[in-house]
Amino acid sequence: MTERENLLLLPGLLCDAAMWNHQRKYLAQVAEITIADFTRSESMAGMAEAALAAVQGNFALAGLSMGGYVAMEIMRRAPERVSRLALLDTSARSDTQEQIQRRHQLMQLTRDGKFDEVLSIFLSLLIHPGRMQDEALCKEIVEMNRRIGPEAFLRQQKAMMGRHDSLDDLGRITCPTLVLCGTHDALTPLEINEEIASRIPHSHLAIIEDCGHLSTMEQPQAVTVMLREWLLYL
Repeated sequence: MTERENLLLLPGLLCDAAMWNHQRKYLAQVAEITIADFTRSESMAGMAEAALAAVQGNFALAGLSMGGYVAMEIMRRAPERVSRLALLDTSARSDTQEQIQRRHQLMQLTRDGKFDEVLSIFLSLLIHPGRMQDEALCKEIVEMNRRIGPEAFLRQQKAMMGRHDSLDDLGRITCPTLVLCGTHDALTPLEINEEIASRIPHSHLAIIEDCGHLSTMEQPQAVTVMLREWLLYL
C-alpha cells in the first residue's frame, strides 16, 4: 500500500476511542484513522449513519462487539464504500430472549441509580478472569465506561436489542475480511465468531490466546499486529 488508507474504527458498548488507543498509535503510519462516536443514537441505523458521515470516500472498517453490529449494518447500507472489513469479538445473531432479559435487568439497575453495580458486572464479562487483578487495565476500562455514562448506556442497549439478525447477509460480503476473537470471550464466544468466518467468502479467522472480549485493550499488541497484516496484506 503506497498511501495511507482511510480506517474507520467502531467502539463497543460503553467504549470510546480509548479502546483503540494502541491501534490508533501504531496503525497511524499506514492508515488515516477515524473513530466513531456511538453515544447519541439509540438505533443501529442511527449509529451506522453517524459512522458513515464521519469519514470521506472509501475506507477500511473495523468494529468490536457492538461496533461489529454497526459494521454489519454499514455493510447493508454502503458496501461499495468498504474496501476491507474486520469484525472483532462480535456476533451476527440477534439477541436471544435470555440476552434481552439480561439487558433489561442492567437497564433497570441503571435507572435505579446503580450504574456502578452495572459497571462491576460488565467488567467481569469483558476480560479474561486472570486479568481481573490487573489494576491498571481494570481502572482504564471502568474510567472509559464512566465517560460514556448511564444515559448513553441505555441508548446503546436499546439499539442492540433492536438490531437485525445478520447471518443471511454475511454471504454477500465480498471484500477481504478478518474475523478476530479472544479464546476466552464470554460475551461472543469463539464458536460465534467461527460461524461468522464460515459464512463470509474471502475471510480469515484470527484467534487471540488468553484473551477475553475486549481484545483491543487486553491483548493490544497481538490485535494491532493482526490489524496491520489485514490492512497491508489481506
